[in-house]
Amino acid sequence: MMGAPTYFVRTVGCNLSCSWCDTKYAMEGGIEMSLPDIMEKIGDLRNVCLTGGEPLLQADSPELLEMLRDSGKRVVLETNGSIDVSRMPNWDELIISMDIKCPSSGMSDRMLMSNILVLAEKDQLKFIISDNIDLNHATMFMSEHPSPANVIFSPVGGIDLKTLAESVITRGLDVRVLPQLHKIIWDCDRGV
Repeated sequence: MMGAPTYFVRTVGCNLSCSWCDTKYAMEGGIEMSLPDIMEKIGDLRNVCLTGGEPLLQADSPELLEMLRDSGKRVVLETNGSIDVSRMPNWDELIISMDIKCPSSGMSDRMLMSNILVLAEKDQLKFIISDNIDLNHATMFMSEHPSPANVIFSPVGGIDLKTLAESVITRGLDVRVLPQLHKIIWDCDRGV
C-alpha cells in the first residue's frame, strides 16, 4: 500500500527493545480508545496499517481486524515476528508484514520461526538493515528459511536507500528495497 493514503492505528507497548527503535514513544502512554471509536476515526479511508509497538500484544487486535474486514478495509498488520501470527484471520485483504530482526537490533534471537510457515505470497518479510553484518544475516536467513512472502529490505532510519540498494544489486538479491515513505514526506512528524 506504499504511496496510497493509509490510516495508521498505532498500538502501545512492545515486547522487544530494538537498539535502533524509531517509535520508542509507542512503548507507553497513548490514548485509550474503544474499537468503535477507532473505526469512527478511520472513517471511509480504505487502507489501514495496524502497527505499534507490537499490535499482537493487544487482546482485541483480532476483533479489530474483523471489524476492519467487515467494513471493506485493506489492512497491513505490522508485527515484530516474535509473537505467533497463526491466530490471525486469513483473508485476501489482510497482509501480514513481519519483521525478521537482524543482529544490529539486539533482538535477532527473539524471532518465532514457526511464523515463517504461516506467511503467504501476499504477505511480507521485512529486514531492517544497519550494516553488512545485517545484510549477510538477512541473505543467509532467506536461503535457510525460504518463504513465499515478498521480501523487503529497508535501511535503519528508513530513508538512506542508496548504499543498501547498491548492495542488493551487487549481490543479485531478489528483494525490494523500500524507504519509510512517511519519513521522506513528513520527516519525523507524528500523527501524519
